[in-house]
Amino acid sequence: MKHTRFRSLLLVLVLPLLAALVIYIGLFSVLELATERSDKIAAERQKNLAETLVSTMQAAVAHDQESATVWDDAVRNVSDGNAEWMKANLGKWMFTYFQHDRAYVIAPDGRAIYVFAADEADSTKAYQQVSDIVSPLVNRLRARLATGDDAGISDQVLSIGESDLLKVNNHPAIVSVKPIISDTGNIEQKPSEIYLHVAVRYLDGSFLARMSSEYQFDGLNFAWTKSAEDKRSFAAARSANGREFGYFSWHPFEPGEAVAKSVRPALAAVGLTVFVALAGMGAAVAARNRKLRQSRAELEHLARHDTLTGLANRARFSEHLATAISGSAATQSNAVLFMDLDRFKQVNDTMGHPVGDRLLVLVADRLRRIFPDSVVGRLGGDEFTAVVTDVTSDQVSRSCEQVIESMRRPFEIAGTPISIGASIGVVIGVGPDVDPSDLTRKADIALYNAKAAGRNRFAIFGPHMDELVQDRRALESDLRLAILNRRDLEVHFQPVYAAPNGALYGAEALLRWKHPSRGLISPEVFIPIAEECGVITQLGDLVLEEACLAAQRWPDLEIAINASPLELNNEAYALRVIAALNKHGIDPARLEIEITEGTLLDSAGECQRNIEALRSTGVRVALDDFGTGFSFFGRLQYVAVDRIKIDKSFVGGFDSQDADNRAIVEAMIRLARAKGLKTTAEGVETEEQRAILKELGCDHLQGYLLSKPMTKDAFDRMVGTNVIDLQAKR
Repeated sequence: MKHTRFRSLLLVLVLPLLAALVIYIGLFSVLELATERSDKIAAERQKNLAETLVSTMQAAVAHDQESATVWDDAVRNVSDGNAEWMKANLGKWMFTYFQHDRAYVIAPDGRAIYVFAADEADSTKAYQQVSDIVSPLVNRLRARLATGDDAGISDQVLSIGESDLLKVNNHPAIVSVKPIISDTGNIEQKPSEIYLHVAVRYLDGSFLARMSSEYQFDGLNFAWTKSAEDKRSFAAARSANGREFGYFSWHPFEPGEAVAKSVRPALAAVGLTVFVALAGMGAAVAARNRKLRQSRAELEHLARHDTLTGLANRARFSEHLATAISGSAATQSNAVLFMDLDRFKQVNDTMGHPVGDRLLVLVADRLRRIFPDSVVGRLGGDEFTAVVTDVTSDQVSRSCEQVIESMRRPFEIAGTPISIGASIGVVIGVGPDVDPSDLTRKADIALYNAKAAGRNRFAIFGPHMDELVQDRRALESDLRLAILNRRDLEVHFQPVYAAPNGALYGAEALLRWKHPSRGLISPEVFIPIAEECGVITQLGDLVLEEACLAAQRWPDLEIAINASPLELNNEAYALRVIAALNKHGIDPARLEIEITEGTLLDSAGECQRNIEALRSTGVRVALDDFGTGFSFFGRLQYVAVDRIKIDKSFVGGFDSQDADNRAIVEAMIRLARAKGLKTTAEGVETEEQRAILKELGCDHLQGYLLSKPMTKDAFDRMVGTNVIDLQAKR
């Protein structure tokens, strides 16, 4: 009986228990093996992704540099030592748009002629921190330039460069060195005379935050040495010589372990649960693998597309253009369109960048609908492009008209209609042997001509356009020479009279340029050129100096000068004006600076700070061309000025039958009087206009009826005995 009971116990309890134990151990072993393998695969993929991100960022930094270093303007402005231009295009702009933490411009003699460092205010110290580590890269690049080494240059890579991972101010950083060279080849550069641009992008801080949030790296950080913490994953950052430069580390994603924890209790109950759990684990691992593959695909997509609009970026556009051309038939025409939005900067400045970004997305949507079968790209800012294959010139013209009409229709954002426009440059190439870079250059020239012709229109490239561009460049060169030699530029003075009694009140200083071969060139032509090529400050200083000398000669008169928005946006403008007044001993209250309503759209507030600093010393500020801007009366609620100058378009309207102009001017004068402001009417050309303005209570008058602008010698003769003989005073 005991034997029977033992056998029963063996059959009922022991054998099933042993069988269950064997099954449990076997399944548990399989589960542990699968867990370890899946976690290892996931960790390896995270490591590969981290290394790919660093490599991609290193290439992106060099590509970002080329947007400003392969450029004729860069060569000229860097050679001229134009600090403002370098700040706007090679330093602060790189930080704002590409998040480069530092930038340096290195002269051929090794000096740093420009330094930008977001984390170090002292530029000398900022360069000392990197000079030793940057020198090897600089030396290697100069050696390559000297030997004519062009290894690595392609349709996407426009210039050679040197890049490495280095330690900068105790930060791991990508350091990239690129030459500043001509994009057209029209500027001759000896290798020994080429300036270099150095970009520094830190691999901690914002870079780590982006990796962590976008690619799910848990607890991501960077360390110079490996941590003793065994459970962290590491990816080595390697310098160009293969040395392990430092380490990214994070808590690894463990899909297998997460699943195993939920499965182990079920193994003790029933084998079926084990198999179900293993199937669940496999599904979880597959899902994670799919997500990792998707992340890699998204990374590749980001490298070729604009992150804001989803359109092709510059690299993808260039690649597609080259492919489209090479695959075209001998008689097939391909068109390249360069599109630039009109008045987009006003939207950004007045309504903020979030609204501007939303507007760009809506523009991209409309362009996709217009070019459903073509590649549409965004090159940056408000510049868009499209490649249209196998097309006739008539079809291209219709597409351009469609774009212009579409951009004219208001965009509605947050219930507010926003109106902009578009200018388009077009070039049409035939056959597979066309140079893609030549097409883009010509499209850009055509765009320039469209904007110069009045915007909101398109222009198809023609051979004459090259001549127009060359002519403008020649005019720019002549203007630089005129400023350098202080010749052909002369300040004229237009008298300003008191409206009630006609007494001479003051004069407005107006710059004139008499070109030796072209004759008198209008300020409407050369002032925009001066602003674009970075010499507006020198012109402003010239007018300010002549105005101060005039104030000395005519001690009873007030002197007015005009200030460009770019001048007022310079943080040193107020100091320069005050220094000039002190130098010549001029009472600040005798100087009036005329600004336009466009100056007041400065979102950073630099213009307003300069205005406040000048007014605090006694200098007066006048709002010129009042009523012609989009702000009109409302702007006076927020900006402190001393005078408004009524635009001549309103004064000229007195001679028509429309009574609205008189009512508007009367409202302007009443508003100014209510706010304690003086008024000056411009463009007074008839006795009737003078009588009406006097009747309405305008304070001062200016115009051809009273006097045209005149040279300082002619003004001397008009003022007569009030002129002070400066030579005698000396």
